[in-house]
Amino acid sequence: MSTASAAAPRTGSVLADLLPASRTKDIALVVGGAALTGLAAQIAVPIPGSPVPVTGQTFAALLVGAGLGAGRGFLSLALYALVGMAGMPWFANGTSGAGGASFGYVLGMLLASTVVGALARRGADRSVPRTAGTMVLGSAIIYAVGVPYLAASTGMSLTAAVAAGLTPFLLGDALKAALAMGLLPAAWKLIGRKG
Repeated sequence: MSTASAAAPRTGSVLADLLPASRTKDIALVVGGAALTGLAAQIAVPIPGSPVPVTGQTFAALLVGAGLGAGRGFLSLALYALVGMAGMPWFANGTSGAGGASFGYVLGMLLASTVVGALARRGADRSVPRTAGTMVLGSAIIYAVGVPYLAASTGMSLTAAVAAGLTPFLLGDALKAALAMGLLPAAWKLIGRKG
């Protein structure tokens, strides 16, 4: 396989597939995706009345899924979760361990990254409308796991958990989706011009 043919975008590929294939590359991408998510989690803004801050980690998790695909995206977020559970302080606000009020969102990101990666492999990151739908679905998956976990871990009612762990984040998620809608299709267009 020539380098030129490896660089040309094709149906069924994600951005990471455009790099020359190797096990070392895959390992580096998985570790890099976990590290990106950990770094993005340190961008944290507290929300009054909520034990969950607004962070960059959900955005990173969705980008990792879209850029790496379902398999590598899952492995990246699994590595992120496992290393954080083992004590690496790279969850939101430099925390670690399982069982915190926001740990359900970490589990949701694992699932969302996988789903977003599978959709990206089907071209869901190549146009603005499809990227928007993909990011909305990924965010919904994160909340579908995170909000009930928040309720269970804090003793909040589900209504209170929605008020504290979903509603205050919708504007930020819209901004993150808008950013992804610009970044991902633009990356594909740039690659298409070079390929």
